[in-house]
Amino acid sequence: MVRPIVRVHRSVYRITGDDRGERAIPEESAVAFTFNTASYAVMMATPQDLEDFAIGFSLTEGVTSSSDAIESVEIVEEDVGIELRIWLKAPHAAEFLGRRRKMAGPTGCGLCGIESLVEAMRPPPTVDKGLVFTPDQIMTAVNSLFPRQALNHETRAVHAAGFWHPVRGLVAVREDVGRHNALDKLAGALVRENATAQQGIIVLTSRVSVEMVQKSAAIRGPIIVAVSAPTALAVRMADAAGMTLVAIARKDGFEVFTHPHRVKGSLTSHVA
Repeated sequence: MVRPIVRVHRSVYRITGDDRGERAIPEESAVAFTFNTASYAVMMATPQDLEDFAIGFSLTEGVTSSSDAIESVEIVEEDVGIELRIWLKAPHAAEFLGRRRKMAGPTGCGLCGIESLVEAMRPPPTVDKGLVFTPDQIMTAVNSLFPRQALNHETRAVHAAGFWHPVRGLVAVREDVGRHNALDKLAGALVRENATAQQGIIVLTSRVSVEMVQKSAAIRGPIIVAVSAPTALAVRMADAAGMTLVAIARKDGFEVFTHPHRVKGSLTSHVA
C-alpha cells in the first residue's frame, strides 16, 4: 500500500541562515470509486483508511442510505492511483445503476448538466434532536482532537475530522489532505465501529462549507464544531437541517450560528 507520508529533501532559506535536510509531507493519490464496475468519481486523497473512505463516501454522497447495502470493498492499486471497488447487494445495485443511467454526460465525469446543480443544492436530511452540551464539553471535544492528529503533527498539511462522545471521549479521528475526505473517512470509521453520530459532536479542523453540512447531516450528526468560519450557504443548510453549527472554536471560546438550544451554560475559565 502507498505510504501516507513521504520524506523529501529540501533546501531552507531563512533570515537566520540557510540549511538542507528532510521534511515529511503527505502523499496525495488519485482514488477512483466504482460501484459494481460503474465509474462514479475520482478524488485526490491521502492513501490510508481507504475502506473507511469507501463506506463513508457511499453514505455521505447518497449512493446508499445504509452500510448494509454494501456487499464488499476491494482496494486495488494501479500504476496511476487506487481504485476502490465497492460492490452493492443485488437490489441496491439495481437501484443505483438505474439512477446512474439517467445522469447526463459520461459516467466518469461525475454529475453533469442541470442534475449537478440540483445535486449540489440538495436539501440535507433533518437531524435528530441529539444531546445538549455545555460550552466546556465543546471545548474539551475541540482540544481532544489536536493531540490525535498524527499525520498533521508530522506534515502540518492535512485536515482532520473527529467524533467526540460525552462518555467515551474521542471515539475516532481520520485525517486527509482533503477536508471532505477526512469527514467521509470518519463516517466510515463510525459505521465500522458500530457507533452513530447522533449522540455526540463532529469536530472539524477546517472551515465549514455546505458539503460538510450535507455530509454530516447524511450521517445524522446533530452538531458540528469547527475551528474555522462557515460559509453563508453552510449556515442556511445547517439551519434547514436542524443542525447546531459551532465554528471559530479557538482557545478562548467559540461562536454558535444555528440552533443554539443544544448548547447550555457558560464557559468556565479553567478549560484548557
